[in-house]
Amino acid sequence: MNIADLTNLTRRELDQRAGGGLEITLYWHPEDNGTSVEVYHLATEETISFPVPAGQALDAFHHPFAHLAELDAGLTPIDVHEVLDEALVFGEGGMQS
Repeated sequence: MNIADLTNLTRRELDQRAGGGLEITLYWHPEDNGTSVEVYHLATEETISFPVPAGQALDAFHHPFAHLAELDAGLTPIDVHEVLDEALVFGEGGMQS
């Protein structure tokens, strides 16, 4: 058994979407009934993962960069705009039809 197998035992994929060079996955963690979102950027092969309250999980799944900005209470308004600008670059801020 490797690390990937152990990770899969501790979390379950609830939803996944891809677009704009990003793969975004929503997970449920049965050991603590928590949820998290993972964002994988294909071009850089970087992954960020963050916990989200269950009541905000679907919103965080659809708007992960906006949710990250809200999570970090230490962000200044300028930092929030930089995070949101990055989200627009990666295709997370566009209008849905």
